[in-house]
Amino acid sequence: GVQGRVRLKLDENLPRSARGRLAALGFDVDTVLDESLGGQRDEEVWTAAQAAARVFVTQDLDFSDARRFAPGTHHGLVLVRLPDAEQWRIGDHLVAGFSTAEARSWSRCFVVITANKVRVLRPPVLEEP
Repeated sequence: GVQGRVRLKLDENLPRSARGRLAALGFDVDTVLDESLGGQRDEEVWTAAQAAARVFVTQDLDFSDARRFAPGTHHGLVLVRLPDAEQWRIGDHLVAGFSTAEARSWSRCFVVITANKVRVLRPPVLEEP
Protein backbone atom coordinates (compact mmCIF):
# COMPACT_ATOMS: atom_id res chain seq x y z
CA GLY A 1 0.00 0.00 0.00
CA VAL A 2 0.94 3.63 -0.06
CA GLN A 3 3.07 4.47 2.96
CA GLY A 4 2.38 7.63 4.87
CA ARG A 5 5.00 10.33 4.88
CA VAL A 6 7.99 9.46 7.00
CA ARG A 7 7.97 11.64 10.10
CA LEU A 8 11.31 12.95 11.36
CA LYS A 9 12.47 14.71 14.51
CA LEU A 10 15.80 16.53 14.14
CA ASP A 11 18.05 16.85 17.18
CA GLU A 12 19.37 20.27 18.23
CA ASN A 13 22.87 19.27 17.08
CA LEU A 14 21.75 19.46 13.43
CA PRO A 15 21.66 22.70 11.44
CA ARG A 16 18.31 24.50 11.37
CA SER A 17 18.53 24.65 7.57
CA ALA A 18 18.23 20.85 7.42
CA ARG A 19 14.58 21.08 8.42
CA GLY A 20 13.49 22.95 5.29
CA ARG A 21 15.70 20.88 3.03
CA LEU A 22 14.23 17.59 4.29
CA ALA A 23 10.69 18.98 4.24
CA ALA A 24 11.28 19.87 0.59
CA LEU A 25 11.94 16.17 -0.07
CA GLY A 26 8.45 15.39 1.24
CA PHE A 27 9.24 14.44 4.83
CA ASP A 28 7.16 15.59 7.78
CA VAL A 29 9.88 17.26 9.87
CA ASP A 30 9.92 18.75 13.31
CA THR A 31 12.84 19.60 15.55
CA VAL A 32 13.79 19.27 19.19
CA LEU A 33 13.98 23.06 19.40
CA ASP A 34 10.43 23.45 18.00
CA GLU A 35 9.20 21.57 21.02
CA SER A 36 11.32 23.51 23.51
CA LEU A 37 13.28 20.35 24.26
CA GLY A 38 16.63 22.07 23.71
CA GLY A 39 19.08 21.21 26.47
CA GLN A 40 16.93 18.34 27.77
CA ARG A 41 18.47 14.99 28.64
CA ASP A 42 18.76 12.42 25.86
CA GLU A 43 16.10 10.25 27.48
CA GLU A 44 13.55 13.08 27.38
CA VAL A 45 14.25 13.91 23.77
CA TRP A 46 14.18 10.24 22.78
CA THR A 47 10.90 9.69 24.67
CA ALA A 48 9.36 12.69 22.92
CA ALA A 49 10.40 11.37 19.50
CA GLN A 50 8.90 7.97 20.34
CA ALA A 51 5.68 9.50 21.65
CA ALA A 52 5.31 11.39 18.37
CA ALA A 53 6.16 8.26 16.33
CA ARG A 54 9.02 10.07 14.62
CA VAL A 55 12.35 8.83 13.28
CA PHE A 56 14.96 10.58 15.44
CA VAL A 57 17.88 12.12 13.52
CA THR A 58 20.96 13.05 15.57
CA GLN A 59 24.74 13.32 15.70
CA ASP A 60 24.81 12.41 19.39
CA LEU A 61 27.05 9.36 19.83
CA ASP A 62 25.08 8.43 22.96
CA PHE A 63 22.66 6.98 20.40
CA SER A 64 25.29 4.86 18.63
CA ASP A 65 24.66 1.57 20.46
CA ALA A 66 22.75 -0.61 17.99
CA ARG A 67 22.05 -3.16 20.72
CA ARG A 68 20.44 -0.62 23.02
CA PHE A 69 18.53 0.92 20.12
CA ALA A 70 17.85 -2.34 18.32
CA PRO A 71 15.92 -2.08 15.05
CA GLY A 72 12.23 -2.79 15.56
CA THR A 73 12.18 -1.60 19.18
CA HIS A 74 11.58 2.06 18.28
CA HIS A 75 10.18 4.28 15.54
CA GLY A 76 13.56 4.75 13.89
CA LEU A 77 16.97 6.28 14.57
CA VAL A 78 19.29 7.96 12.06
CA LEU A 79 22.77 8.67 13.40
CA VAL A 80 24.97 11.03 11.38
CA ARG A 81 28.69 10.38 11.90
CA LEU A 82 30.86 12.86 10.05
CA PRO A 83 34.44 13.94 10.65
CA ASP A 84 34.91 17.53 11.80
CA ALA A 85 36.10 18.54 8.34
CA GLU A 86 32.74 17.49 6.88
CA GLN A 87 30.55 19.14 9.52
CA TRP A 88 29.84 22.18 7.37
CA ARG A 89 28.32 19.83 4.76
CA ILE A 90 26.06 17.94 7.13
CA GLY A 91 22.93 19.24 5.42
CA ASP A 92 24.20 17.88 2.11
CA HIS A 93 24.87 14.46 3.63
CA LEU A 94 21.39 14.40 5.19
CA VAL A 95 19.75 15.38 1.92
CA ALA A 96 21.77 12.77 0.01
CA GLY A 97 20.81 10.03 2.46
CA PHE A 98 17.15 10.98 2.65
CA SER A 99 16.88 11.47 -1.13
CA THR A 100 17.18 7.74 -1.71
CA ALA A 101 14.04 5.69 -2.31
CA GLU A 102 15.22 3.46 0.53
CA ALA A 103 14.88 6.29 3.05
CA ARG A 104 11.09 5.96 2.75
CA SER A 105 11.44 2.60 4.52
CA TRP A 106 13.63 3.71 7.42
CA SER A 107 10.82 3.55 9.97
CA ARG A 108 11.84 1.26 12.85
CA CYS A 109 15.39 0.94 11.44
CA PHE A 110 18.76 1.93 12.89
CA VAL A 111 20.54 3.95 10.20
CA VAL A 112 24.08 5.35 10.22
CA ILE A 113 24.98 8.02 7.66
CA THR A 114 28.72 8.50 7.22
CA ALA A 115 30.69 10.63 4.75
CA ASN A 116 30.80 7.86 2.17
CA LYS A 117 27.99 5.41 2.92
CA VAL A 118 24.67 4.74 4.56
CA ARG A 119 24.27 1.62 6.71
CA VAL A 120 20.74 0.42 7.46
CA LEU A 121 20.01 -2.15 10.15
CA ARG A 122 16.46 -3.38 9.67
CA PRO A 123 14.13 -5.02 12.18
CA PRO A 124 14.12 -8.82 12.05
CA VAL A 125 11.51 -10.06 9.61
CA LEU A 126 8.86 -12.08 11.37
CA GLU A 127 8.28 -15.39 9.63
CA GLU A 128 4.76 -15.93 8.37
CA PRO A 129 3.18 -18.83 10.28
